[in-house]
Amino acid sequence: MTAIEFNYKLTGLQKYLEVFAKQLTGNEDDAKDLLQETFLKALIYREKFVNESNLKAWVYTIMKNIFINNYRRNKKTKTFIDQTDNLFHINSGSHDTEFNPESIIATKELKQGIESLDKDFRRAFDMYNEGYKYKEIADDLNLTIGTVKSRIFYSRKKLMESLSEYNPA
Repeated sequence: MTAIEFNYKLTGLQKYLEVFAKQLTGNEDDAKDLLQETFLKALIYREKFVNESNLKAWVYTIMKNIFINNYRRNKKTKTFIDQTDNLFHINSGSHDTEFNPESIIATKELKQGIESLDKDFRRAFDMYNEGYKYKEIADDLNLTIGTVKSRIFYSRKKLMESLSEYNPA
């Protein structure tokens, strides 16, 4: 696909991307900024787009990733450091339990990744995440501790690969 064809198809997606950006941000100005940043990244990384793949899905993924990265960056800048002598603010028990787009998307994709694990691996992984010790898991599943550790390691590795888009590196 030539650069002109790519640009034409990309600008043809603008109205769809505007709607998606407004859904993600909930703010008209932030949506415009997100759209502009998405177009910029799509143009910069045009060579990475495979001609036979779905341009709309590719650009939507770029937009979603930009939104998530911006959200994370903003969250870090709003981190509160408790400098009181008695750590009053840390111990006050107020936690941010608000649902946000990043956590909803990540949770859904994490659950899908866990469900895609092989049944035997998933059982060991679930037990470990529920707080069981390696020995307890091994006894319950009639496995050696080495096999349990291996299955948990493999499960983590597979999940990290399936969620690699969240890795900022």
